[in-house]
Parts: sequence; C-alpha cells; structure tokens
Amino acid sequence: MATINENYLKLKAGYLFPEIARRVKTFADAHPDAQIIKLGIGDVTEPLPEACRTAMSKAIEDMGDRASFKGYGPEQGYPWLREKIAAMDFQSRGCDIALDEIFVSDGAKCDTGNILDIFGKDNTIAVTDPVYPVYVDTNVMAGHTGPANDKGEYEGLVYMPISAENDFTAEIPSQKVDLIYLCFPNNPTGATATKEHLKAWVDYAKAHDAIVLFDAAYEAFITDESLPHSIFEIEGAKDCAIEFRSFSKNAGFTGTRCAYTVVPKTLTAKTSDGSDVELWKLWNRRQSTKFNGVSYIVQRGAEAVYSEDGQAQIKALVSFYLENAKIIREKLTEAGLKVYGCVNAPYVWVKTPNGWSSWDFFDKLLSAANVVGTPGSGFGAAGEGYFRISAFNSRENVEEAMKRITANLSV
Repeated sequence: MATINENYLKLKAGYLFPEIARRVKTFADAHPDAQIIKLGIGDVTEPLPEACRTAMSKAIEDMGDRASFKGYGPEQGYPWLREKIAAMDFQSRGCDIALDEIFVSDGAKCDTGNILDIFGKDNTIAVTDPVYPVYVDTNVMAGHTGPANDKGEYEGLVYMPISAENDFTAEIPSQKVDLIYLCFPNNPTGATATKEHLKAWVDYAKAHDAIVLFDAAYEAFITDESLPHSIFEIEGAKDCAIEFRSFSKNAGFTGTRCAYTVVPKTLTAKTSDGSDVELWKLWNRRQSTKFNGVSYIVQRGAEAVYSEDGQAQIKALVSFYLENAKIIREKLTEAGLKVYGCVNAPYVWVKTPNGWSSWDFFDKLLSAANVVGTPGSGFGAAGEGYFRISAFNSRENVEEAMKRITANLSV
C-alpha cells in the first residue's frame, strides 16, 4: 500500500498566494466588468533587458549549430557565469567569494526550500514573524515541525516577532537555535539591516555553531550606500552563512528562471557524533544528484546582466520599480495610512486602518477599489493588522490603483 508524506497534512488550508488567486477569481467571476489591478504577488511586469534578450537570441543560434550546440551543462552552472557573479556581486564589495562557491539554479524560492535536504531533522529553526511563507512551509513538509496552533504558528519553530517597535529587525534569540532564516531587504515588510545588525547575527551564529540562511533576493533595491548588500560583507560570515540571490527582480527573470546560492567552502555543520562536515560538499552532491542545471540559453541571458549595457538596463529597471514604490508610499501616506518600507525595497508594508483585519482590508480593497494586495496575516501571526502592496507593476496601473484606493478608502 502506498502511503503519503503526512507532514503535508499539517499545512494550513492553502498556500498564501493560491488563496489570494482563489478570492480574486471568485470576485472576477461575479464582477466580469471589473478592471482588477494586482499589486499582490511580487511578479515583475517590465520586459527583459535588451542585453539579456540579445544574448539569449545569440544562444539560441548557438543551439542550432553542431559546433556550438550545448547539451547537459554543469549542474553548478557554467564557469563563465559564476566568474562574473563572483567578481561583480561579491569581490567588488570586498567579499572573498570564489566562483566554485556559487551554485546557479532556477530560483531562490527553490533553493531556500531545497537547502533543507542537507540538514538534519533535529535542528532548532528560527524564523521571523511575519516571514516569507516558503521558509516555514518547506520545514513543515520536511517534518521539522509539529502541528500549527490556532494562530498558525507551528510547534517546533522559534518565531522572532518583527514590528514597528523594533524597526522590523528581529532581536537576537535568548535561546540557542541552529538554523536562522533572515531576509534583507525584507519580504514582506521592506525593512533593511545595517552592518551592525548583521554582525550581531554573525557573532551569535559563530558562538552557537548556528547557520544563517540569508535571503538577499532584493539586494539590488538598496540605494543607501551604508547598508550591506550581502551577509558576506560581515567578517566571519563565511563560517556561518549561506546566501540566496536571484535575477528575478533586478533583471525581470521571474518567468525565465535563474538564481544562485553561495555556499562557502569554509562552512561546516556537525554529524550526530560531533564531527565537522563541509556543507559545500553536501550541497554539491545534492545538486549533482537532483538537478540538471539551468539551461545554456538562460545562463547566457544572466551573464549579459554583467555587461556594461546590462548593468545600465537593470539599474533602470530597479529605478522604475523604486519610483513606483515611492508613488505608493506617498499616496497612501497622504490618504492617512501608516506605511513602512518601500525605500530600499519594492514593498510597502501598510498598517490596516479602522481596526480591520488583514483579510478584511484585502476584501475591502478588492471590492471597493478593484485592487489586489497581500494580507499581512498570510506571512505569520505577527503580520495580522498589516498589508503588503507590491511596486511590481506598470506605472499606469500603480497610479490608477492609488487613485482608486485614496478615492474609496475611508481612514
């Protein structure tokens, strides 16, 4: 008799974004003339940079010639892409990251879940609250938690509340934890971390033999020169951290799929008998066994991000979305809402007005303004009473959405 992984049965009724899609579909079916503007899921809208498209077109031509055709590539990514990443994303910022510590993949979302393959089941895991749901749900699926309580908190996880009172940056735990998920610029709150804050986490991790799983998918949106883009800008981080990066938001690769994970060779964790094992070797084996690599065509497109034209074009893309964020922040503030983030990040974190719950505010915006955002409670219990609005959309839609919200929202 075939049996199932019963950990899946612990998951809440629906992953956040499919539940949003369900509600939007129900509303759209009932109001077929409604012009719905979606500022919920962080999906980009602007075309791929020309440099990337040109490189990918050339790569397609390569695939049409036996002399330049590519079959299976290295599971870790082609060296010419990894070399560019190492030099321009890390070494240029003083981070001692080598190309063979970089693993090219099809998404940071995938990697933040798949990384659990190389860790044991007895680790104590800390997450912020609110948090990107993938960090929690993949641990549930892997059997690292107990059931959820009435607030949606899973037994076995250490939740670190983040709020306006602590500037949406989690306090160092008083207890010992083994794996720590951090995301800066933060999804969903848009908060950033100073070097001093990250140093405190690095010091904690080294003191407790913990590993920081650092999601830097939105680092391109940092405009404050004093803020770190990588945890590896902090001395000692190579001994206690793994970093996840993506081309999705800076270069518009959400539908093209390319990202990478950095696993330093100096990083170790313990076996049950206390021996040290290099995590690089485990992740390399995991990828070699379970992953066939990102396509040659896509990797050539990603390589073009690092060309002179590519750098200028992704800078323009990021600036476009940051201007959207500025518009959202300013218009919602003028409407009397309390807003956070959206300065060094593409998300606005809004305090819901009038005592409304997160889902009440979602339904209010959808019905009154035909605008979709993301309920804060979907990111964790501490997200209740907040709401995330994404800057990823056309300028026309962002401006129209703000007109509708300010016209239909009574604060």
